[in-house]
Amino acid sequence: MSQSRHCPAVLIAAPASGQGKTTVTAALARLHRNLGRKVRVFKCGPDFLDPMILERASGAPVYQLDLWMIGAEESRRLLWEAAGEADLILIEGVMGLFDGTPSSADLARHFGVPVLAVIDGTAMAQTFGALALGLARYQADLPFAGVLANRVGSLRHAQLLEGSLTEGLRWYGGLSRERGIELPSRHLGLVQASELNDLDTRLDAAAEALAASCDAAMPPPVTFVGPEPQVRAASLDGVRIGVARDEAFAFTYGANLELLRSLGAQLEFFSPLHDRELPVVDSLYLPGGYPELHHHALAANAPMSKAIRAHHAQGKPLLAECGGMLYLLDALTDVAGERAELLGLLPGEATMQKRLAALALQAVELPEGTLRGHTYHHSLTSTPLEPIARGLSPNGGRGNEAVYRLGRVTASYVHFYFPSNPDAAAALLRP
Repeated sequence: MSQSRHCPAVLIAAPASGQGKTTVTAALARLHRNLGRKVRVFKCGPDFLDPMILERASGAPVYQLDLWMIGAEESRRLLWEAAGEADLILIEGVMGLFDGTPSSADLARHFGVPVLAVIDGTAMAQTFGALALGLARYQADLPFAGVLANRVGSLRHAQLLEGSLTEGLRWYGGLSRERGIELPSRHLGLVQASELNDLDTRLDAAAEALAASCDAAMPPPVTFVGPEPQVRAASLDGVRIGVARDEAFAFTYGANLELLRSLGAQLEFFSPLHDRELPVVDSLYLPGGYPELHHHALAANAPMSKAIRAHHAQGKPLLAECGGMLYLLDALTDVAGERAELLGLLPGEATMQKRLAALALQAVELPEGTLRGHTYHHSLTSTPLEPIARGLSPNGGRGNEAVYRLGRVTASYVHFYFPSNPDAAAALLRP
């Protein structure tokens, strides 16, 4: 029988996106960390930007949880391991509490983690209580911890919101709408943590503001049951994998890198923006990011372009996801209409759009096996290449992303979650 572990935990959810879940989760993490507690934070669903902020707030790695992309058993393992080392587990939900299949509510119910509902209190008074009651009672079997108000205007405003709560709903406090607390964003979400010079100041200010309106009490302990033992056949012993990491390429799941290392790979990080040569590697992994913000600088780094082309010419593996794929194309045009010629390893061009082009979970049947992941991008790509596979979404959303292959290059808009099929991920990067 699997060993059980107990740890206080709460899932931070909201009625919709844009309510401030990340700001509140980060404030809670920094508040409890500043009190000397070890905090582990998780993020529901596919996301790269929120975890960067949450890692800085908590001082610990942040991984994804999801009943479909990550799977119930892998999510169970991650929570169980965290419960063995943490004083508090925080899980940031995705979208609205009940949105999607599976939803944040499904995850909370599956693992018995109580929900803390964050509601934007802007321009709201007694209706706050009605919205809170609806979230708490919409599903009778949903564990519910209480409510926290975000973007509160004043002490009197907070009192009005708290006074609107009925049926014993617990008030967890209110976070003010101070400018120095909110986290800035751009077209793909929050600005990357590395680009915010005042991030720690913002996090400490948010933690202090939250402490002023609540008692920092711990949520009740949750029992986490250990996972079944796993046997992995895949191996990357001795394989040196170059992983792009800089301002243009930073969208990597921590679990992906952890898996590659566990399979024996040696990871070598490099910057397509700043480095003039590749490290000595057998394979390359170009994750997504913001190449459209740096396409002229990428084009100007001729030595790096030459090195990556030589890597491909030698028949070595190269996996490119979303922004990494755009880097491989002949050219990329940004929203202002400025075009830059890039690597030219894949025929075709991409153009940035002002609106979202695709957002969906994806399952892709590759020759190496089925990998799960997601797609989220603002560009459109035209290429004469025929795809070797297309993704399918469990929610029927826009997507069905094409996967292209040219020699040992595998490229797609899909951000793959490697632990969904370690054997397939290893095969893509094994020489």
